[in-house]
Amino acid sequence: MARTSIEEIAAPPTTPAPPRPAGGGAAIRLSDLWKTYGDTIAVAGCDLSIAAGEFCTLLGPSGSGKTTTLMMMAGFAQPDRGEIFVDERPITKLPPQKRDLGVVFQNYALFPLMTVFENVAFPLQMRHSTRAEVRERVARVLEIVELTGLEARYPGQLSGGQQQRVALARAIVFEPRVLLMDEPLGALDKKLRSALQLEIKHLQQRLNVTVVYVTHDQEEALTMSDQIVVMRDGKIEQAGTPEQVYDEPWTVFVANFVGESNLLEGTITEIDEHEVVIEHPAGRLFRALRRGDARNGDQVRAAVHLERLALTNGEVPTDGNSWPGRVREVTFLGDAVKYAVVVGETRPSLAQTLVVKENRRDAAQRFTAGDTVTVTWAPEYTKILASESSG
Repeated sequence: MARTSIEEIAAPPTTPAPPRPAGGGAAIRLSDLWKTYGDTIAVAGCDLSIAAGEFCTLLGPSGSGKTTTLMMMAGFAQPDRGEIFVDERPITKLPPQKRDLGVVFQNYALFPLMTVFENVAFPLQMRHSTRAEVRERVARVLEIVELTGLEARYPGQLSGGQQQRVALARAIVFEPRVLLMDEPLGALDKKLRSALQLEIKHLQQRLNVTVVYVTHDQEEALTMSDQIVVMRDGKIEQAGTPEQVYDEPWTVFVANFVGESNLLEGTITEIDEHEVVIEHPAGRLFRALRRGDARNGDQVRAAVHLERLALTNGEVPTDGNSWPGRVREVTFLGDAVKYAVVVGETRPSLAQTLVVKENRRDAAQRFTAGDTVTVTWAPEYTKILASESSG
């Protein structure tokens, strides 16, 4: 399978490729994209715009449709319906080798019996570049990815990080305006993965290439992206900047998947211009930012990130939410501490556990299991979520 894909990428075009604008990345647009495998809907009506030079990450769990979407963009899977545009040029019917897209696969798909130089040179040779041009371009791109001096080595003689750089060099050596990356760092350890995340981002900025990047790692998406597209069951759940997706989750799924959130539910009892008052089933009240469609009597769910909550056993702020509770569990995380706090214990069937994450350096004091505390948080950090039907 990998061999066929590589051959398709590198095969010489049988007809001249359409002219492309000079310099920079290309804009991408997906319009009503659908893909099914038997009775399984892999991608369901995907609409997405990616700006030229943008780093866009498709984020979601296994089976969310992110890799299938990328493979349709690359040309390795054909949509059942819909269109793919690069700079408003339709490419849906074009074979992979005519799309002028660089692709980095999850397993790198390097030729084991070719040297580093030969692997990187392969796309240029398939495009019938001159020997002088091949030598010049390969030398330049190996310098960019910091592999100069390793030209004669074979993939089996390289570390995982070096193999990833070879795959990246091969994908950019023919200067594509779009680079597609399918979980390229998934096989690396955390420390190396973190270092290469920044290297890839810096490289993308240096080359001004458009990147579409697939991952299930929320931290990776937040670190690298200009736009994050959260996918679930073949659909786009939410798209926006990392700050928008993290700070303003639209659905329960996004609130749980991007960052860690406490979920609260209840009935709206008061509304003013900016906030609503919500009564929790246990009888406790809390305030949240108002959404435009909020009405008295609505049953709603809200999310608040773990790090937005704080613990105190002293004076309680009067301008925020505060619930008394008892520390049930303490988890040490190195630079932070997580507290599981049970609130509403007087009504056990309706009691809720709130998780508070406090930076050790900023925390006013440390608590232990069994301590009586008050959980506090600001109304502006409490986001009402869309219902499942509207999400």
